Amino acid sequence: MSGGNEPAEDGGHRAPPEQLALIRETVRRAEVPRAKPRTWRGAPLAGELPVARVLVDKGVLHLDRYFDYAVPRELDADAQPGVRVRVRFGAGRHRVREGRREGGGLVDGFLIERLAESDYSGPLAALAQVVSPERVLDEELLGLARAVADRYAGSLADVLQLAVPPRNARAERRPSPEPLPPPPVPGPGSWQRYERGAAFLTALASGEAPRAVWNALPGPEWADELACAMAATLASGRGALAVLPDGRAVARVDAALTGLLGEDRHAVLTADAGPEKRYAQWLAVRRGGVRAAIGTRAAMFAPVRDLGLVALWDDGDDSHSEQHAPQPHARDVLLLRAAQDRCAFLLGGWGCTVEAAQLVENGWARPLVAARERVRAAAPLVRTVGDGDLARDEAARAARLPTPAWQAVREGLRHGPVLVQVPRRGYVPRLACASCRAPARCRQCAGPLEGRESGAALRCGWCGREEGAWHCPECGGFRLRAQVVGARRTAEELGRAFPAVPVRTSGREQVLDTVPGAPALVVSTPGAEPVAEGGYAAALLLDGWAMVGRPDLRAGEDALRRWLAAAALVRPQADGGTVVVVAEPTLRPVQALVRWDPVGHALRELAERAELGFPPVSRMASVAGPPEAVAEFLGTVALPREAEVLGPVPLPVTPTGRPRRAGGPPPGEHWERALVRVPPGSGAALAAALKTARAARTVRGSGAPGAGVWVRVDPLDIG
Repeated sequence: MSGGNEPAEDGGHRAPPEQLALIRETVRRAEVPRAKPRTWRGAPLAGELPVARVLVDKGVLHLDRYFDYAVPRELDADAQPGVRVRVRFGAGRHRVREGRREGGGLVDGFLIERLAESDYSGPLAALAQVVSPERVLDEELLGLARAVADRYAGSLADVLQLAVPPRNARAERRPSPEPLPPPPVPGPGSWQRYERGAAFLTALASGEAPRAVWNALPGPEWADELACAMAATLASGRGALAVLPDGRAVARVDAALTGLLGEDRHAVLTADAGPEKRYAQWLAVRRGGVRAAIGTRAAMFAPVRDLGLVALWDDGDDSHSEQHAPQPHARDVLLLRAAQDRCAFLLGGWGCTVEAAQLVENGWARPLVAARERVRAAAPLVRTVGDGDLARDEAARAARLPTPAWQAVREGLRHGPVLVQVPRRGYVPRLACASCRAPARCRQCAGPLEGRESGAALRCGWCGREEGAWHCPECGGFRLRAQVVGARRTAEELGRAFPAVPVRTSGREQVLDTVPGAPALVVSTPGAEPVAEGGYAAALLLDGWAMVGRPDLRAGEDALRRWLAAAALVRPQADGGTVVVVAEPTLRPVQALVRWDPVGHALRELAERAELGFPPVSRMASVAGPPEAVAEFLGTVALPREAEVLGPVPLPVTPTGRPRRAGGPPPGEHWERALVRVPPGSGAALAAALKTARAARTVRGSGAPGAGVWVRVDPLDIG
């Protein structure tokens, strides 16, 4: 066994005369690019375990395996399992676990294990470099990454890109904090409001592994309750991990943990912290100096030592679904971790997803809820305004806001701030002809024209082109009317109606975290609602039809979740808190909001999906791409016998000028999508079949950009 046959940079034989050496070196540099770092040809190998099994950082599926390399003696001490390495690699000339002998570029990878010998009979190329002696990958994290890759028909390298943050040398040189003794067991606090809350904390503190779906009561106490559960786990000598949907939620739990445990007892893993600080925090967790971690989506892979609890808040939020391959969902990753580490599991939120209801229905988790009397005492009064009320309301026809909404605003402003939730951002995002009601479209790309502040020209929402002389192509009219009113226009109208009251907006351009408890109007898009000191006196939930009427399987569930998130910030009914929702009162999500019964809504949705065979009762995957590519893929993939193919059906064409969505068709191209459904227990076989077919397609060259297919397991949007 020997190293590769690349020439060493420092020679390795007796030097020729100086001039001849200079000529040879010049020719060598011109013909063969210098390898940086060294390729170690002829170098002596490590005395023990001279073979390194490496996972190269190539996310293509047909290379989702390990390759063997020789370990030079000079790298023996640093080349330990779990470190980052660089190796020479050239796709297309490998056999299984064979390092390429010559040529190829330098690529990054992870050293998985050291072996005494390789089952490849030829000479092995040597490791080019140990990037860092820091062991960032252990068996536990590797096993989790492999399980995630198998579940989502992805490659191990892609999952590790999500799980292990990029290296930062300065962060590695920083010393990590020394482990601190476990904190004292916290008191039950507000967990006593729940029927099994105190027992849940006791189980965590005693080292047990309870699994619960937590339906949190309205109000801001959820962050303190989550911090208390983590502290109880730490008191047992184990680690704890919590994944939150956004930076604002992380900040609230961060403050709660700091107040409960003190400084430097937990790590915060968010992208906003910057690469050096985030990597330093990740290393503190990896080295065992910190036993608790909180963060956004990427924290689901945090390498917490002796994991005792994994927790997730608001699993219905879209931000928990990773957009990079293989697009795992934080809920499923934490479920895998709970099974792999046999630790406690806590899934919490004001709402309840169908997946959470299924965990309780099949007995995997227990419900953690409050009695109905406590729910009614903590929730605000919810009133509805339906189509019949709007038709009889002269004020609603003239000013879009019905009379009950105006009355709720006027009364609420006497006692504190009022929240107004508007489903659409912008000023007037949708316009139509005032005469024939035809949508106003851009003459260049057919995108929707958007209205801006008074005096500004119309602008296309797709290509950004301004339109100063619009006329209707259907009837020739020049007058426009608003089809949908955005948050900025709503704020402007409310400001004119209540001129003495300050108006604040929270949305995509600027998201507010908190607002004072003084009277004010706070106009927000869903998910951007700030917390008011002392709670809001009232809330208006406008344009409910825009949320419930979306052509999506999750439209009702998502609308209820967003309404509950806004209503939970309002004071209890006993303190005068009132919520007015402008939506048809007979709709199931509206009724669930009025009763504050997200669990009942989720159970009914679960029963309907069971009848129709939709997720989560079944496992499903989507295959999208050009019609010929989709047909070829479906014709070659060896699906499980019980699999059912739905479609393919055409996808909406993305107009030219509009950004492409991940997994969606490029602008102007016609794509189709098929759904593949299998019953419970066949999800692993489906993922394996899809992965094998994608790998074979890539080897044949059919997976070239523009001709390939997009495959996603457990898609969120299935129509």
